[in-house]
Amino acid sequence: MPIKVNVYNQKGEPAGDIKLSNKIFGVKANEALIHQAVVTQMANERQVLAHTKTRSEVRGGGKKPWAQKGTGRARAGSSRSPIWIGGGVTFGPRNDRNFKKKINKKMKQKAIFMVLSDRVENKNLVIIEKLEINEFKTKDFDNILKNLENKALDSKESKKEAKKEKRSILIINDKKDIKVKFSGRNLAGVEILNRENINILDLLKYKNLIMTVETVKSIEKNKENKN
Repeated sequence: MPIKVNVYNQKGEPAGDIKLSNKIFGVKANEALIHQAVVTQMANERQVLAHTKTRSEVRGGGKKPWAQKGTGRARAGSSRSPIWIGGGVTFGPRNDRNFKKKINKKMKQKAIFMVLSDRVENKNLVIIEKLEINEFKTKDFDNILKNLENKALDSKESKKEAKKEKRSILIINDKKDIKVKFSGRNLAGVEILNRENINILDLLKYKNLIMTVETVKSIEKNKENKN
């Protein structure tokens, strides 16, 4: 059965309702699958920065430090030996390491649906008619979020405790809007994504989720087309 939730306008007032697909917003959570999706994304985003030089790459050391015999010291062929200060590094980190991981597309998609379902179940999802702003103004965008926080987002804590809690909102818009992007980018605890950029890490990072009606319809349509 579809899940029925309220739709709000930018003033935080009820503006109807929408039925959410149970195949997307009513999926039972599987912690192992979510963990696998998170590990895969983090591994694929990892930058291989640490890099050490072997004895063949360290500059200098061409001349034999001293004669092979007769000095009383241990024989040495190069001052760039790994046992010398300033020499190469044995078994050090190299920048040709590969941390890439793979995950099935359907598994990745299902993990995202599980997190979306969790937001619905815990009443941390708000659906709004549209998200538009007339000018590049952070204050106007902040007022929209305050309206939704005060009227749409349910909080289990008291109002005093809710005020102390840091803002944690992920906004998924159905289209790329420069005014929305630049008006909200300086707000602490707020992240704005397009539908095409939905990912498991950002969904888990932020407590509350705000989506437009068009975003929901687009996700559901995309799901139907793939099936």
